[in-house]
Amino acid sequence: MQFFDGLSAVPQGFGPSAVTIGKFDGVHAGHRAVIAALKQVAAERGLVSTVVTFDRHPLSVLNPAKCPDALVSIAQKDELLEATGLDATLMLTFDRAFSEQTPEEFVSTVLVDALHARVVLVGADFRFGNKGRGDFAMLQRLGPELGFEVQLIPEAKFGAEGAESAAGADGARRASSTWIRELLGAGDVARATELLGRMPSLRSIVVHGEQRGRELGYPTANLSPDLEGLIPADGVYACWATIDGVRYGAAVSIGNNPTFVGVPQKRVEAHLLDQDLDLYGKSIELEFVRYIRSMEKFDSVDALVTQMHRDDDDIRSELSLAPRP
Repeated sequence: MQFFDGLSAVPQGFGPSAVTIGKFDGVHAGHRAVIAALKQVAAERGLVSTVVTFDRHPLSVLNPAKCPDALVSIAQKDELLEATGLDATLMLTFDRAFSEQTPEEFVSTVLVDALHARVVLVGADFRFGNKGRGDFAMLQRLGPELGFEVQLIPEAKFGAEGAESAAGADGARRASSTWIRELLGAGDVARATELLGRMPSLRSIVVHGEQRGRELGYPTANLSPDLEGLIPADGVYACWATIDGVRYGAAVSIGNNPTFVGVPQKRVEAHLLDQDLDLYGKSIELEFVRYIRSMEKFDSVDALVTQMHRDDDDIRSELSLAPRP
């Protein structure tokens, strides 16, 4: 996949292209359905399949107080888009000057001059340009004059249990980053997996902790607070941990571990099952499989260790790993 970090990076003579535009936060199942439609059109017409996206959520500039937390980092989004088999991604800087562009300026500079778009695929609620004055109807009016066709993308909808449903099915809901944030905020990583089309993940560097886990017989990798990805609700999870390309089963704790005093909020710790590795300074990626239990305060360290044994057994079962030695 070609990656362009601004209009100036797009080479002369790029395209002609089939283009879709959006935040693509999480590159979830709805986004993947859009990209699949884009690739099909591009293949049929001999065009370059191209996504236009942004380096931050527009609300971070337009209304920071209402800006949601990102599901993925910019680096993760780039990797996920590349994995879809797209031909190209254009990452635009969404700053105040960009937000003040008129819809006509956006179409002219991005779609026509830079990408030489021949087909533009957008959803019914797509808005662009200053104050969101551009919409699907405007694109349809501009397209014939500027040499591109506009196609409406149907929404990908999912039922109450997360499974993909017919668009008109009772209780079906549009796949969205908002819904996925709700699920992660409730710890429902299994249903979030269905909407994402992959397991929700975190990525960071392993840093030194207080060594409490090692003292209890459960050494943990403490993740730096500088994380990529959205942290799920506090609790204990069955996870896969990848370090140096090797995947391990892991018990992951999120929260402040209320059994002990003075533990910072939202600490993320991973215990690799049947491993005792020197991980300090290494990059670790956690993929969340299932929520096991809430974060609890225990009356004693012995009671905590007993529960950790139960968690270990539950997580091994969930990940289909050998029983605890």
